[in-house]
Amino acid sequence: MKNLTPQEAKVLKDRGALIVDIREADEFAREHIAGARNVPLTQIDKAAPQKAGEIVIYHCKSGMRTQANAEKLPVDQCEAYILTGGIEGWKAAGLSVVADRSQPIEMMRQVQITAGSLVVLGVALGFIVNPGFYVLSGFVGAGLVFAGVSGTCAMARLLGYMPWNRRAIN
Repeated sequence: MKNLTPQEAKVLKDRGALIVDIREADEFAREHIAGARNVPLTQIDKAAPQKAGEIVIYHCKSGMRTQANAEKLPVDQCEAYILTGGIEGWKAAGLSVVADRSQPIEMMRQVQITAGSLVVLGVALGFIVNPGFYVLSGFVGAGLVFAGVSGTCAMARLLGYMPWNRRAIN
């Protein structure tokens, strides 16, 4: 697949090309390119096949996820491209997006904020109150290692049950 600049992608989009956003539904709900179809990378193998001759432009947040998974994207009968820089490149080029700031921030950012806060809290309490609190930081670190190795994240699952995430887009 060839890469397209945001300006080139905009021209093709205006001519009827399909924009496919491979980010997760929570990322898409918060911000996306108008008219884009959301097909999360985790569900790309279940996606409807593209029409013969159709022009499809795939993108993610920065372009890295799309590049890294290019071989998984359905491109058999279509003319497929990757948007250079993803939606961030699109915005940097001055092109508009549909944004809904009432949607919760992306789950991975929530995990990063929560994990980082717990590590800092554990270190601070270990230093100020009792060294036993360092265990909290170690526990969070071990959980992050497990999440990376296993591909599952208990913290993300737990955060998904929080009230601000209950209205997540399906």
